[in-house]
Amino acid sequence: MKTATILVSAIIVVTSTLAHAAGTPEQRRACRADAMRLCRQFVPRVAEITRCMERNSAKLTPACRAQFK
Repeated sequence: MKTATILVSAIIVVTSTLAHAAGTPEQRRACRADAMRLCRQFVPRVAEITRCMERNSAKLTPACRAQFK
């Protein structure tokens, strides 16, 4: 349970930081799940998460992929 709490906290921090870079709440919602699915190992390093997301652009959901254009 403690590990899950830490992971959830890290996700919130990362998505908040990514969201700040992305902009709107809609943009944050668009990429949150993709970031955790594809780039979880880079939490909480935002720059590395962003590079990971860019490398995996073909695997992103359409809504998230649109945020990287």
